[in-house]
Amino acid sequence: MTSHFESRFGAEYDGEIPPGVDEAALHRMEAVAHALDESVRIPGTNASVGLDPILGVVPVAGDLVSGAVSLYIVAESANLGVSYATLLRMIANICIDVVGGSIPYVGTVFDSFWKANVRNVEHALADLAEPLERSP
Repeated sequence: MTSHFESRFGAEYDGEIPPGVDEAALHRMEAVAHALDESVRIPGTNASVGLDPILGVVPVAGDLVSGAVSLYIVAESANLGVSYATLLRMIANICIDVVGGSIPYVGTVFDSFWKANVRNVEHALADLAEPLERSP
């Protein structure tokens, strides 16, 4: 028996989340990702940004702070049983985000488009999902 988890990001994953997975933890992960990557809608557009590019205005330190907060999603994913390969991919996304965001001037724009936290939640959901049983 599996449960269906509705992702706020519309994340697509093949299968369903096993019932033993803490859905509250998944919601917390999505809340952090939303705050960092998509919490502020840009007026007149369908685009949104989060605290990550806003923190990135403070050179290097802002990106390090957002990277540290991003590690919460990785830690929670590890507690939920996400595979090491997926955890490494998630850490790589954060490293790309921190390094790219640290580039003067263009880093803030980079942070607006490279939504590492949303990607990481999607990776975690895809890793945790059990394939649906299909009848012949």
